[in-house]
Amino acid sequence: MSALDAFRLDGRAAIVTGSTRGIGRSAALALADAGADILVTGRDPEAADEVANEVRSRGRRAHVVIGELTDDETPERIVSEAQQHLGSVDILVNNAGICRWKPAIEITPAEFQEVMHTNVGVLMSMCQAAARPMQVQGAGVIVNVGSISGFIVNRPQHQASYNASKAAVHQLSRSLAVEWADLGIRVNAIAPGYVKTGIAPIDDPQYAPWWVDLSPQRRYALPDELGPSIVYLASDASSFMTGAVLTVDGGYSVP
Repeated sequence: MSALDAFRLDGRAAIVTGSTRGIGRSAALALADAGADILVTGRDPEAADEVANEVRSRGRRAHVVIGELTDDETPERIVSEAQQHLGSVDILVNNAGICRWKPAIEITPAEFQEVMHTNVGVLMSMCQAAARPMQVQGAGVIVNVGSISGFIVNRPQHQASYNASKAAVHQLSRSLAVEWADLGIRVNAIAPGYVKTGIAPIDDPQYAPWWVDLSPQRRYALPDELGPSIVYLASDASSFMTGAVLTVDGGYSVP
């Protein structure tokens, strides 16, 4: 296999949670560019159909599952439909998540639990659901979307619950990588820096001194800049890589 061929994903099926916009959409399309069939998930049927059609325009198969990931039955349903419509579950990209900006002294237990459940609990449920067929076939790759917020404290916004959840995503990814290595399942995480998405007011001038000017590259990322890194982690190009957290932040977190 040549170096470039190692990045190909032909014949593989990928689930991407939260794939209707932002990083998830870019991940789904990048994986399709590399040859994977895609199961698109989200809450917006119209947006999901648009992504699915973009996948199909690349000559790949696509299937859409609409639902709330926080519903207990949704992870298993997603995996079951991937097997039924795409034939297998070879790759899982856990991208869906939420953020709450609120001072730690004011956040309610319910608000804290909402962030932790969505960003960590649901992610774990998706990992478990995908790992079952991966275990049977003896191979699979999981890529969890963490954040530099998992190892720095972002400023000036207050988001302790989000930061804690992303630190948990990183450590959970490492733990699963060790536990599931004998099953043929690789688990890695990606830690993006500031990216222009719907949940980050990246263009607001009040945040530029903190989010842009402090970056060595003096800019934020676009979602499409994350797609190739996710392809790398999902492909045989990273075959000897598991339990890693790949930082993609323009140098923002460099001490």
